[in-house]
This record gives sequence, C-alpha cells and structure tokens, in this order.
Amino acid sequence: MATITSLLAMSRRRPHVGMWLFVLGLVLAPLLIGPAGGNYWLRVVDFALLYMMLALGLNIVVGFTGLLDMGFIAFYAVGAYLAALLSSPQLTAQFPLLLTWFPGGLHLSIAIIIPLAAGLAAVFGILLGAPTLRLRGDYLAIVTLGFGEIIRILMRNLDRPINITNGPKGISGIDPISLFGLRFAGMHNVFGVRVSSLYLYYYLFAALILLILFICIRLQRSRIGRAWTAIREDEDAARAMGINTRNFKLLAFAMGAAFGGVAGAMFAAFQGFVSPESFSLQESIAVLAMVVLGGMGHIPGVILGALLLSALPEFLRGSTGPLQQALFGQVVIDPEIIRQLFYGLALILVMLYRPAGLWPARHSQGDTDRC
Repeated sequence: MATITSLLAMSRRRPHVGMWLFVLGLVLAPLLIGPAGGNYWLRVVDFALLYMMLALGLNIVVGFTGLLDMGFIAFYAVGAYLAALLSSPQLTAQFPLLLTWFPGGLHLSIAIIIPLAAGLAAVFGILLGAPTLRLRGDYLAIVTLGFGEIIRILMRNLDRPINITNGPKGISGIDPISLFGLRFAGMHNVFGVRVSSLYLYYYLFAALILLILFICIRLQRSRIGRAWTAIREDEDAARAMGINTRNFKLLAFAMGAAFGGVAGAMFAAFQGFVSPESFSLQESIAVLAMVVLGGMGHIPGVILGALLLSALPEFLRGSTGPLQQALFGQVVIDPEIIRQLFYGLALILVMLYRPAGLWPARHSQGDTDRC
C-alpha cells in the first residue's frame, strides 16, 4: 500500500518536475549557446521562442478544439503591423494631424502595444471564426487559408490611395523594445560583461512564453478546456450534452489569435522591420507542422515541435555547405536545396512512423496503438 501511495505521489510531482526543468533550460540556454555559437545562433533561438508562441496559440485551435486553421499567420501579421504602426514614423508621416497630438512622434511603449496587439488579433480571430462555425475539415482549412492570404495581400496593397502599410516595401524604423528605462538595442554592460541585446530579447520572449504556458495549462484543465476537448472528439455529441459549441469555438479562435498577435508584436520590435513577405502561406504551414509534428493537443510536444522545426533548418543550412567542402572540395548542391530535402524527408518519416507526433498526449498515443 505504501509503495502504491509513493508511486501516485511521484506521478503527481512529475509534471511539476518537467516544468521546472523546462524553466531551468530556458534560463541557461542563451548562456550556453551564446559563447558557443555567437550572435547568429542566439538569433535562431530568439526566433525559436517566437515560433513557440505561435505554435502554442495554434495548438488551442487545432490541438484542443480540433479546428484545422491554415491561416493562423494572419494574426501574426496583424500584431506585427499594429506594433510597426504604433512605434515607427509611418503614421505620423502620412497623417500630420497626429503630430499635433504627439509632437515627439508616435512611439508607444511595448507595455501598451502588447495588450492592443492581443486584443486586435482576438477580434480578427472572432471575425474569422464567426462565418466558419458550420465548416469542418478540408472546407474549414480552405476558408482559413484564404483568410490568411487576404490579410497578406491587404498589407501588400494598403499603400494607396493613403500609404498606411508602405506596401511591399514594408515598414522600417520600428522602435526597439524599452522596459524600465532599458533599451533593447546595441551592447549592454551586465556586471562588467558586455552582452548583446539579443539576450534581453531572449529573456523577454521566455517570460512571455511562461505566461502563455500558464494560461494554456489553466485553460486545458478548466471547464473551457474540457468543452474544447468534447468538441474536438465529437461536436454533435458535445452539442447534445448542452455545450454551446458556437461560443466555445469562437473563444478558441480568439485565444489562439491573441497569442499570435503578441508574437507578431514581438517580431516587429525584434526585427525593426516588417513586410508582407514575412507572413506567407509557407509560414502558416510551418507553424501547423510544428503542432502536428510535436503532438496535437499536448503542450510539451508542441514546444518540442516548434524547437525542432525552427532550429533544424538553420542547422542544416549551416552544416551542409562545409560538409560538401570537406567531402568533395567544393559545394556540389546548393545548401538551401539540401535543407529543404532533409526537412521534408524528416516530416514524411515522422508522419509514417509517429502519426500522433513525436511526443503525443497519452490518450492520443493509446488510440494510435489500438489502431
């Protein structure tokens, strides 16, 4: 009896141990990667954290609720362009009246931009979800795909008659993040050591991911999460049990879109530049692949999928060229082609041999084994 009790206690503690290990990994990662790989790999890791935010947001829609969203990158674009317009000279150059209200220019704090980006993206999520409530499967995928392309094309063409988004040229001159008087630009002295602002961005992104993780875990274990699961498993049965599927699906679209908007605002501040090419269909497919590869509906699996599919292409890009030089004395095949080949091959192999994902939820793994 004592042995059974100890095993139960260990199983209850295991998720907390995993969470603490993940937090420890987040804290130590840049301290290990920076000295070993330099600023290039620090930027790769920073972008990996942005993709984690996107994957966690899409996981609410696809993983928790079972709605196939192929246009999720549109919410990323909404957050990025909102941040760009509110923290660059673009709007004041087109609307001189704004200079009378903001003589120093429109340079809003990131503390204001983040909730605005989340809120506006959530509104767009509801606008997408409302007309698609009766659609499922392939039909829903086609409609959401079209929505994502509409947003990208709108940003590309919203430069006339009034130049709001600067069209295909994009918006530059976006302010870097500034928190508590600390400007995330250039080099900084920390305890006598000069460090790049990439470290500051990393820890800000890591803090946002921990907040998003907390919200996702609480949602998954709540009544809302159980309703989403019921809709995913059988929407008709969920409706028959009294679940308001309409409201819960709209909530899923809004929550997922809000996280995408926050990631977009961070992307704009980090890059200092946004353009429509950053929000193509390929990016939507990449984020969806992260969720599917890691394990739909399983938060640790989604994080693993985002990390692998954001870092693996860069590793292949950087290693295939030197490897060909060592073997053949010259580059025979363009490293970009090899990168895409191995990237696609890895996805095919995973889908063949791990159809539930690399790290699926326990019930998903059990269902796959029974099939």
